[in-house]
Amino acid sequence: MGTAITPQLVDVVDTVTAVRSYSSGTARQLRTCQEERWGLRTECPTPEDPFNDSEVTWLLPEMNLRLTHRRPRSRHARGGPSELTAVRIFRDGRYWRTTDLLLGLAAPGGSAARIVRSEEFAAAVAGRVLLVNDADLALRTVHKTLEELSRLRHDLSAWLAHKRIFEVWPPF
Repeated sequence: MGTAITPQLVDVVDTVTAVRSYSSGTARQLRTCQEERWGLRTECPTPEDPFNDSEVTWLLPEMNLRLTHRRPRSRHARGGPSELTAVRIFRDGRYWRTTDLLLGLAAPGGSAARIVRSEEFAAAVAGRVLLVNDADLALRTVHKTLEELSRLRHDLSAWLAHKRIFEVWPPF
């Protein structure tokens, strides 16, 4: 059985109303929506997720990355890995549009980061959902980020500091 080809996922964040709209047609009110010198910080509730209360996302346009951490519902639950996803980010005034390039890294902290979603990425390239330029951007972004993380012993906080982002990750 092959991997299903999904359409490109495009999210739009309106920084004035603090609403995140998804390509599926749904929209969510954000708990946090704050522009930073390095990009955009958001937190979105995830009421449909039985295990996670919210999703914290940082958009890093200069690096073509979206950094995501899911906060567990239970204080006693162990959090999953942070994810770095290759994205194309376009900012037009109050709107931040993110196109998911379907390739990323799982960075569990304390162990090596690994490439994720490669089957979905390959199917999207083969099905021409992802065009050559987007596929190339995704590959270059993910491999460059993995190389940089490797040099810093897969320490995401050290990598962020190396990129001159000194905020705590994952945020409390």
